Amino acid sequence: MKKAIEVRKKMIVIRMNNTEFKNFEKLIKRTTARSVSEYARQLLLAKPVIVKFRNISADVFLSELLSIKKELNGIGNNFNQAVHALHLLERIPEFREWIQNNAFLHKALTNKIEEIRLRMSQIYDELVEEKTPAKTPHEMDDQVPH
Repeated sequence: MKKAIEVRKKMIVIRMNNTEFKNFEKLIKRTTARSVSEYARQLLLAKPVIVKFRNISADVFLSELLSIKKELNGIGNNFNQAVHALHLLERIPEFREWIQNNAFLHKALTNKIEEIRLRMSQIYDELVEEKTPAKTPHEMDDQVPH
């Protein structure tokens, strides 16, 4: 059964000068609030405000991680294509022997690439999802730009 949503009919008007409003906008942009009303309501009702957190060093690390992941995927694809092409030549005894000798190497390499790719994805997801804990309006007072 759906919970009845109470329509908000009451309105509060607040006047600010340009500097105050710019500071207010900066605070809103640092939160997950989708609107001025949502942010103001959270503040006025002393509800927690979730503040976005950007870690520049983590951003650099994530971009490097994505670059390495693309390179690993490319290496894995190229290696698989080369092995596939060699399988077409397995009628030649030397190639058949080489394929058999290097099958273990191929399997180990592809397994390791997949393991690295999965771990990189986990690290990326953990860093992207990392958030600061919700803060009350009083905790945010110290963060207001002056």
